[in-house]
Amino acid sequence: MPYITKLHINTDRIHPYPYDVLAVKYAKNIDLSNKVTFLIGENGCGKSTLLEAIAFRLQLPHMDGKGYGKKCFDAARKLVRHLELEWDIQHSVGFFFRAEDFGDYLNSVHRNDITFHNQIGDLEDVPNSIVQEMKDSANFQLHMVRKDYGQELDTFSHGEAYMHIMHQKVNQRGIYLLDEPEASLSPAKQLAFIYFLQNHLKQFNSQFIIATHSPMLMAYPDANIYQVTGKAMQKIALENTEHYSITKMFLNNPKSFLQHFN
Repeated sequence: MPYITKLHINTDRIHPYPYDVLAVKYAKNIDLSNKVTFLIGENGCGKSTLLEAIAFRLQLPHMDGKGYGKKCFDAARKLVRHLELEWDIQHSVGFFFRAEDFGDYLNSVHRNDITFHNQIGDLEDVPNSIVQEMKDSANFQLHMVRKDYGQELDTFSHGEAYMHIMHQKVNQRGIYLLDEPEASLSPAKQLAFIYFLQNHLKQFNSQFIIATHSPMLMAYPDANIYQVTGKAMQKIALENTEHYSITKMFLNNPKSFLQHFN
């Protein structure tokens, strides 16, 4: 049973931003009753804006833990008054994960760690446990990383860190909004992500709404795919998406594509 069964942006406004965004303009009676729904479309079509509006309405926790007061959520703040949701389970437990938040957060943690080491100088003879206690005392953000994720994320690769957070934050039933997870994942890690979704949904009654450009993720069995175009936002089969057809044609004969760039 899904949390949200239907989404509708109830406004006739078509300007200014964000009302002129395609995904906002065409988000009319969108069926979200599947456990996994993908939102796809070209860059700038508004997939992320739509996810942000849902997350804002549900007040889902997200990566930086600072709520929704930041300027980047101004569009969501405007749209939430027009956002109509139909529910099967009206319980806002879950997580909102934007690819840009993930990268910014890791970079911020790394910068703060470097700053700390520059401030305290050479500690080669100091045990790691004591250095870690000093870090936690000196920097609240580093302390929260250890509290939330078990260890410092900059010890992982980007893809490993993303999957680690998935295991830490997506570990109970809930609604999870993910914005372009493939940005951090290699093809092998994308497969691992698909297996993770499958295993999670075998254990928990959860719902995932995912904005993506990845045909690999879109191939998740029995998922719904909504494609945003200049004319509509419509359910579409994987094989009929441009993402799938272009990727398949290119991989079948890359030379025929690349010869046009010579």
